[in-house]
Amino acid sequence: MKIQTKITLHFLTLSTGVLLLLNTFIFYFEYQFNYRDFFKRLQARVKLTTDIRLFPGEKARAYQEMRNRFLEKLQGETEHIIKASPTGMFVNQGLPDDFFADLAANGNAEYKKENQFFAGKIVARGNDRFMVVVSARNPYGLQELDELKSVLFFGFLGTLIIVFFVGKVFSFYTFAPVRKLTNRMNEITSNNLHLRLDTPGKDELAELSNTFNDMLTRLETAFETQNNFVSNASHELRTPLTIINSEVELALDKAGDDAAQHEMLTTIQTETNKLTQILNSLLLLAQSGFDGKKQDWQNTRIDEAIWQAIESVKKIQPKSQIEVDFSKLPDDENLLEVSGNSNLLHLAITNIISNSCKYSENKLVTIQLRVEKSMVVIAIKDQGIGIPADDMKHVFVPFFRASNTHDFKGHGVGLPLALNIIRLHRGSIGIRSEVNIGTEIQVFLPSVKA
Repeated sequence: MKIQTKITLHFLTLSTGVLLLLNTFIFYFEYQFNYRDFFKRLQARVKLTTDIRLFPGEKARAYQEMRNRFLEKLQGETEHIIKASPTGMFVNQGLPDDFFADLAANGNAEYKKENQFFAGKIVARGNDRFMVVVSARNPYGLQELDELKSVLFFGFLGTLIIVFFVGKVFSFYTFAPVRKLTNRMNEITSNNLHLRLDTPGKDELAELSNTFNDMLTRLETAFETQNNFVSNASHELRTPLTIINSEVELALDKAGDDAAQHEMLTTIQTETNKLTQILNSLLLLAQSGFDGKKQDWQNTRIDEAIWQAIESVKKIQPKSQIEVDFSKLPDDENLLEVSGNSNLLHLAITNIISNSCKYSENKLVTIQLRVEKSMVVIAIKDQGIGIPADDMKHVFVPFFRASNTHDFKGHGVGLPLALNIIRLHRGSIGIRSEVNIGTEIQVFLPSVKA
């Protein structure tokens, strides 16, 4: 999951918690206010009932008239007046037991049972004591709470939707610099390690950009050092080897009929030539990677590159048998074009075909060319000795040779060199093999048109 999505979800979760807490507080305080307000209305009616029923007179009649004219009749409103016995005890006449006991003990009480509310107090008149109670239902209060519940619920859902989209917009713009940084990093490859990231401002992203720039500087230095060392070492070593080879050839011409000396000089010449080939391969291997400059790229037809590679292999191994299968070519020939350096691609394909011919001991090698989605695929299949399973993970390691290749000449540079070149062209190589059955290597290169 992307960090941008995570932030949106975290933002939504946090907002959900805050909204739930806020709605809970709103409902709770409205609930308390609603019930307290209704109890106050009951207490007012208790006082009026006391004045009207227990203290009749002119004032009581005025209260009664005011009550009839201005005071709303509550739903299910009922008045209870209970007179204490001569011993001062009250007898419950249908009131809830808890409410009656609380009122008798404290002289004033409020009680709620479901939607039935009770309010009462004990009033003294002369030597007599009276328990005055008013009860009523509060359907409008419940209706208000239900409506508030609906408003809070739908408001909660609507707010969550708004918060979600606000969170997406917020995270999108928050991570805009990160996306810009990522896009810039994707532009930097082994061909342009001299490029650097922009470092505007002094925030954490600028610090991260500076860290990446420092890393790129170290990488560029390491690549240049390695490439220069291999190039210079190969060049400097080839000069004395060329001199040695020339001197050996002169010595062979002067050796005459001395068989032992002739054999010794021939061995020196052979090993010198072998060392020269290794150095040439090493130099090519280095040059196929980072060289501080962008390669000279152009559009290249892969089918033409295959024919040129076959021609080169035939010159080195005249007895090789190579069959080309073009049965799966696309109708649009432009799909066979790839962007790259034609010389390097020629070298990579030639190395793979040459390996297949060499290790198949001139048995038939089949080359198939096809296009899959946006990739040009070259499948090279031989009927050779195959590669042991334990050696498969090392076949692209420079100078590694499989354990069953002792009878074949080679330096273990061909496949690593081919892999470097294919990767340089944003492609990949797949390989599968079985011992004594054969090996198939598939090269994937991005098509220009696709």
